[in-house]
Amino acid sequence: MTTAEVVTTPAAPAAAAGRLAAGTRLAWLHLRSRRGPSAVLALAVGGGVLRAVLHWHLMSPGPNAQQIPMIIEAGAAVVIATTTHSPFGEAERATGRWLPVLRFGAVIALTGVAIGLLQLGVTGVSLTGGVMQLARNVIGITGIGLLTSLVTGGLLAWILPLGYLGFAEYALIEAWRNPWTWPARPPTDRGAWICAALVFAVGLGAFTVRGARTHLADDG
Repeated sequence: MTTAEVVTTPAAPAAAAGRLAAGTRLAWLHLRSRRGPSAVLALAVGGGVLRAVLHWHLMSPGPNAQQIPMIIEAGAAVVIATTTHSPFGEAERATGRWLPVLRFGAVIALTGVAIGLLQLGVTGVSLTGGVMQLARNVIGITGIGLLTSLVTGGLLAWILPLGYLGFAEYALIEAWRNPWTWPARPPTDRGAWICAALVFAVGLGAFTVRGARTHLADDG
């Protein structure tokens, strides 16, 4: 073994570690630019509110017991949808070749955090529909928010999710059985799961490729 070989051998691991560190920093900066830490805090507050509502029984009995949890779940989806706003607009699109990967990763991470924190909030208390229905509602309404961001921009991505929430509340009262009213359906409803997952997949795919609109609502 020569002196040159001893010097150059560690170069590959060092380069890999450097790329990993750079990638981690890039992902963190992407999340910070989209107010990711604030979003996590808001999601944690939502989990706390949900726990308080369930612990102190601040809900109407019967089927209407789902109404307040649905509002909190939709609120979590809205928080995720508004993080699609980019403060850099077209400049970021032109220079960020890793942008689609970062968009995808940020949404998946925040959706998982939202479900986890809300699930933590209901630990030890009874939730109508259970955690599976909670997860389905967050996933589906987040998909609606992502699709909305393509048209309105990230700052107005809350419009359609909240509109759908009103529709779902009415469907719950009227006991509709359509799968596209998935928040009002039982957690074992396969059609409701398919609809929610499909909306999320389409929204995530479109947002990953295109990103939120930067002309209507995002340009100041």
